[in-house]
Amino acid sequence: MRIMSAPVAPPGWSRWLVPPAALSVHLSIGQAYAWSVFKPPLESALDLSGTQSALPFQLAIVMLGLSAAFGGTMVERRGPRWAMTVALVCFSSGFLLSALGAATQQFWLIVFGYGVVGGIGLGIGYISPVSTLIKWFPDRPGLATGIAIMGFGGGALIASPWSARMLESFGEDHTGIAAAFLVHGLTYAVFMSLGVLLIRVPRPAAAGSPAATATATATATAKDPAPGAASGPEIRVSARGALRTPQFWCLWVVLCMNVTAGIGILEKAAPMIRDFFAGSSAPVSASAAAGFVALLSAANMAGRIGWSSTSDLIGRKNVYRLYLGVGALMYLLIVLFGGASKPVFVVCALVLLSFYGGGFATIPAYLKDLFGTYQVGAIHGRLLTAWSTAGVLGPLIVNWLADREAAAGKDGPELYVLSLSIMTGLLVVGFIANELVRPVHPRHHLPAPTAPKEAAHGADSRSQQPESA
Repeated sequence: MRIMSAPVAPPGWSRWLVPPAALSVHLSIGQAYAWSVFKPPLESALDLSGTQSALPFQLAIVMLGLSAAFGGTMVERRGPRWAMTVALVCFSSGFLLSALGAATQQFWLIVFGYGVVGGIGLGIGYISPVSTLIKWFPDRPGLATGIAIMGFGGGALIASPWSARMLESFGEDHTGIAAAFLVHGLTYAVFMSLGVLLIRVPRPAAAGSPAATATATATATAKDPAPGAASGPEIRVSARGALRTPQFWCLWVVLCMNVTAGIGILEKAAPMIRDFFAGSSAPVSASAAAGFVALLSAANMAGRIGWSSTSDLIGRKNVYRLYLGVGALMYLLIVLFGGASKPVFVVCALVLLSFYGGGFATIPAYLKDLFGTYQVGAIHGRLLTAWSTAGVLGPLIVNWLADREAAAGKDGPELYVLSLSIMTGLLVVGFIANELVRPVHPRHHLPAPTAPKEAAHGADSRSQQPESA
């Protein structure tokens, strides 16, 4: 079935039209990071606890990883247009079901709509443009995926004030929340459809095309010697074959540790900075804490494009040494000096969140270097189960330990010393896993297809090899 496959780009079509198509999806699904705007109104309108109101977001992150893992091969087979369409339908439908749940005061329907249905849209939408971008930009895969994945980090910068303004206009009771959910669902459906209509795949083996020229350039000028874009025949490893390699599981640990460390501070940023300086001569106000959260979101977004582009210059392994090694140092500085200096706390947190965003944006290029472009979208989807794990692990470590320390009579920075020390250790574990990454053994490589087969089936992600079944 290929009725939803993206059309092949005509001669002369600019590859720079692909990132905007990807951005239209990622800016939409990036709303997930703005869920906290709806938490207080939901708690008041439906008489929920803070743990209950967080459930739709937590379930959405879990479903993101699971749907990306199980749907990754289908995304590769059916192409980016099909994937973007599925993401559009699921993500928008999730909001519409949530609107119905809010209107009828049925919280389970909000959990199911936003968490399950919308979470599936998050996962499929997140990986939908990855392999296509890498095929168009083999010379600059970090830049290309960074532009798109930057949208996921930046989506909250749009959605957060927009959602707050709607709640002010519609009201913060259950009917106002329902109206805001309804507007979200309809607006995102329109915006994501732009990406569906715009997306194109490269012309297969088209001599002189941007993708073909870029491939040749990447092979000749690769700057990532280990494990980077190797010279010689293209690496082709299937998604099933990647799971049998130690490289995949090393990167799983790398991503899980980096995300756990970042999401732990992001999820509790506002109360954390207020607790750290509650006993100082200049405590942090609620509005200042909200501004700190906005700064963290900006650092998250900037890191996705900045650090992933840097990886094209210094190599993927080197940039993850930066994320994990310097990240561990930042956490250590917060533990030792953060409570005594606001600038130290803020700067370290901003650096950590830039590494958090950069890690997401760089991982597809790292996978491309190791496994090739053949089924990189499906491999990426399976790797995102690390995000699902980290989405539970990070907040659990920080919140549970902070509650335990508070019950023991501690306050201020002492609430977080143990949890932030654990984060430092996790980043060290990720650093070691990154050092263990080596080029994939040739026994895992698939043979290159013959020229007629490439012409018949295309160089896009819909090959009918037995491994992808």
